[in-house]
Amino acid sequence: MNENIEKKLSILPQQPGCYLMKDKNGTVIYVGKSKKLRNRVRSYFRGANDRKTQRLVQEIRDFEYMVTSSEIEALILEMNLIKKYDPRYNVMLKDDKSYPYLKITSERHPRLIVTRRLKKDKGKYFGPYPNVIAARETKKLLDRMYPLRKCNNPPGRPCLYYHMGQCKACAEHPPSVRVYQEIVQEISSFLQGGFKDIRKNLAGEMQKASEELNFERAKELRDTIQHIDATMEQQKMTLNDQVDRDIFGYSYDKGWMCVQVFFIRQGKLIERDTSVFPFFDSPEETIVSFIGRFYLHENHLKPKQVLVPVGIDTEIIAEVLETQVHTPLRGRKKELVQLACKNAEISLDEKFQLIEKDEERTIQAIEDLGEQLSIETPHRIEAFDNSNIQGTDPVSAMIVFEDGKPNKKEYRKYKIRDVQGPDDYDTMREVVRRRYTRVLKENLPLPDLIIVDGGKGQMSAAIEVLEDELGLDIPLAGLAKDDRHKTSELLYGVPPTMVPLERQSQAFYLVQRIQDEVHRFAITFHRQLRGKNLFQSELDKIPGVGEKRRKLLLSHFKSVKEIKKATIEDMRKLGIPSNIAELILNHLNSPDEET
Repeated sequence: MNENIEKKLSILPQQPGCYLMKDKNGTVIYVGKSKKLRNRVRSYFRGANDRKTQRLVQEIRDFEYMVTSSEIEALILEMNLIKKYDPRYNVMLKDDKSYPYLKITSERHPRLIVTRRLKKDKGKYFGPYPNVIAARETKKLLDRMYPLRKCNNPPGRPCLYYHMGQCKACAEHPPSVRVYQEIVQEISSFLQGGFKDIRKNLAGEMQKASEELNFERAKELRDTIQHIDATMEQQKMTLNDQVDRDIFGYSYDKGWMCVQVFFIRQGKLIERDTSVFPFFDSPEETIVSFIGRFYLHENHLKPKQVLVPVGIDTEIIAEVLETQVHTPLRGRKKELVQLACKNAEISLDEKFQLIEKDEERTIQAIEDLGEQLSIETPHRIEAFDNSNIQGTDPVSAMIVFEDGKPNKKEYRKYKIRDVQGPDDYDTMREVVRRRYTRVLKENLPLPDLIIVDGGKGQMSAAIEVLEDELGLDIPLAGLAKDDRHKTSELLYGVPPTMVPLERQSQAFYLVQRIQDEVHRFAITFHRQLRGKNLFQSELDKIPGVGEKRRKLLLSHFKSVKEIKKATIEDMRKLGIPSNIAELILNHLNSPDEET
């Protein structure tokens, strides 16, 4: 523990607040909150910690803290700080999953769609459905039952769904607003648990169609009823009061936590969600933080009531969420909370070994790589690769691996600007210069290790820019390939020498994954750019002709050949200035363009 941390620990207040742990680069790597800052922060440095927490503490070089007037303020501040800094050790907040909802739009001709985004747009939302297949199957069933809009055709221009009886918006005489309101009401009733009445009505229609010998219609209705039965078959766990609730249960062991959420809608259990993540605070405070982020930052619809296990601070959650939060002590609600906890325990037991092995594998890989290179553990690795064909459409790409795993949010693509012809060394100089000039200018996090896909020449070009131009001292390695384009050797040092990585080691597998991934990303970008350029129009080469004018000209004249035949007056009628029209015609009809 350094002297600076010792001094700060001695003056920590016994008040609620948030703390921010920082690494050697001043990057925030963990954010937490506590009722008593002194006790919590000191526990990291003076308590007995598991391996996972020890790894966090080893990286801490400094910390900050912010005092709040209450634990509620600390919770809200913690969520905002985590969202701002995206700390590496707040792993559970990096789960970007969002659940689908069924939405009835508020348009003149409403549509039923599956969406993952909640907006304040007067639409009706139902869900969430953690099982996206269930959401889509439910939508298909409702599409067959109700003729809401399925197309964008104007009235009088029927679409395929119109002929199938599933879209009336494009009919010559579309349904009135009142008819749509009735349909929306029926769909809402269905999704809110009123499917039994609809099933009963459909059964009556089926019986009537059968008596009228309309067997084809009777079969359709029978199939619809069977779809309803299949869709609603899972909804066997019920509460009689028809209230929408979310029920939370959790289990923890060895520094890992599993949270189960049961979604109760109209008294019925429709779906559940499972989240497994490492945690560094007390279990009770962690679950409070999890529930707060679950609704406020992950945009889940808040139900009328939230049920939590014994020992959880319901008052702070209720105040933050502005909804009812209870701990049931008896009856069916208590049984459901216990069932959620039991499911969490089972899920944690099932996944714990796999999670632990994955964590150990990836962390062990970067630790071993750091030892082989005689550098500190490279938690953040940035890798570069160039791609071109005989110097045409040259591009470069950068990927980022954090703790041995790709962080695709940080990937970057570069179109090469200044290099002419197939010069891989100058291309490497340009992209490294552009990347780290921006890093320094915007105070972005520096990598612990840079890897270039190439040998000594590419390494020398990159080091020249980093050290001589930018004054950066960042470890840099090169990856060479064999005749089969597979990872052959890792080069490091000045002059570069081969690092003896065992072919079966996790460190070798890591650099192999990095090389494969950066090559894939670079070649994909190059193909996209090349394909785009193949379809460029001659109009794209004319100054003053942008995307809008190009589309206008091609839409009106249909082809470049017809544009050549046009007059300046023809173009003026489209709103194109005379000087631009003259420039276009001169360019297209110049001798160079006709040869």
